[in-house]
Amino acid sequence: MSRGGSNAIYRDRLPSRAVTVYLYLSDRGGKGNTCFPSVRTIARDTRLSVSTVKRAIDDLEQAGYLEHVHRFRPNGAKSSNLYTLRR
Repeated sequence: MSRGGSNAIYRDRLPSRAVTVYLYLSDRGGKGNTCFPSVRTIARDTRLSVSTVKRAIDDLEQAGYLEHVHRFRPNGAKSSNLYTLRR
């Protein structure tokens, strides 16, 4: 998972919100470095607001640390996002 070691997240000078969310997702990443907690769950567990978590996810995607995919149920209803850690 790690390109340049786990300290790269600190060297890249991302906002603290992004580091917090990255570490949270990395703790929950399973096989293939993927996980699928809801934004609300991430916010609750990290004690960040939902909007802050969304901004952190955007920060991580722009920096190449994270990819997230919106998932849908067979009936078209929204399901959880799938997060894949890239570094």
